[in-house]
Amino acid sequence: MKVLLSIKPEFAEKIFNGTKKFEFRRSIFKKSQVKTVVVYASSPMQRVIGEFEIGCILCDEINNLWEQTQEYAGIDEDYFFNYFSDKQKGYAIAIKKTRVYRTPLSLKDKFNMLPPQSFAYLQ
Repeated sequence: MKVLLSIKPEFAEKIFNGTKKFEFRRSIFKKSQVKTVVVYASSPMQRVIGEFEIGCILCDEINNLWEQTQEYAGIDEDYFFNYFSDKQKGYAIAIKKTRVYRTPLSLKDKFNMLPPQSFAYLQ
């Protein structure tokens, strides 16, 4: 099963160039069958640009999560702690294997959907 995540273009680029090996989330999808994340690069790009396999999903207290992921977070410490400022626990999706699409896809044309606030399950 696949899930579509909206990701800022700057972070999507880091995922596909290998400098960001964790995608952080304040909440996570509930279905354990999800094995692949399809990446929707949000505004101003607004295109589906690729996908990645999930290695594992870490769930931990924010300080511990930063300690485990900081080397390949793809974001700085201030951004991380601001993102999780009102949370005690957070999630880090480990990025296993990436695949960039040759031609970015329109979310509306290809998937007949609007950008998800957080995520959307795909068939």
